[in-house]
Amino acid sequence: MPHYSGPLLTAPLAGQLIAARAAGQEDWTGSLDLGRSSGTVRLQAESWQWHGQAFPYPAKLKDRTVYYWDGEDFAAVSRYAGSLIKLVPTEWGVPTFEIDGIKMLPTAKTSPLEDARRKVALIEPRGKQVLDTCGGLGYFAACCLEAGAARIQSFEKNESVLWLRTLNPWSPDPEAPVNGDRLQLRHADVSQAIAEIGSASVDALLHDPPRFGIAGELYSQAFYDQLARVLRRGGRLFHYTGSPNKLTSGRDVPREVAKRLDKAGFKAELALDGVAATRR
Repeated sequence: MPHYSGPLLTAPLAGQLIAARAAGQEDWTGSLDLGRSSGTVRLQAESWQWHGQAFPYPAKLKDRTVYYWDGEDFAAVSRYAGSLIKLVPTEWGVPTFEIDGIKMLPTAKTSPLEDARRKVALIEPRGKQVLDTCGGLGYFAACCLEAGAARIQSFEKNESVLWLRTLNPWSPDPEAPVNGDRLQLRHADVSQAIAEIGSASVDALLHDPPRFGIAGELYSQAFYDQLARVLRRGGRLFHYTGSPNKLTSGRDVPREVAKRLDKAGFKAELALDGVAATRR
């Protein structure tokens, strides 16, 4: 799907535009792409001009919501298809997303993109063939591109998440010339599609699955055996697990994951909020 190039609004941003008009300003300068760039908007009584197009001042917008221009009005970047999936603004500019109100990326202490950058550094992607099992908004892939990976093969099962990516200016576009065909994004369930990947054909792995209760198959011994099969000896892996509360869940998911990876043929250790491993 082509990436959206129109303006993105949040409630605070819309408030700034309206306040600037009320103050008699003719121009407003700021970002209409969640902090990726800055530009100037021409303010008029009934509309504002951006990139040669006129847009109406929006009615009251909801907090914690990103809005895009759908051709007729500003609509929330959210979709319901069995579960409610929405793009959520953060103080860092780079957005996260939620599924049924559950935040999918860490944002409390740092930008979700900076968080991804720290994790990607563990696999040292420069010049490597990287498998990104659960693409999400594409921040792992973006950091691999930034770090000079030779090629990233990324999978995403949820069609609505792929739609969010087309509206998120921080999500890498596989078709953008700047990426030089290095990113391949497939709409597929990696737990099944991994069987199509050749043995020892991958140099590094990033595995950021939904939590265990949603996608238990991506934490299974059978899947970890497949990860070991496709990764060359000496190849590195980072597996995000989060830090589930052992007192309430009765489980130590990171250590369970490390044990299964060891059994599959990795040397695993806890790292950041997950498990880092090397293929033996």
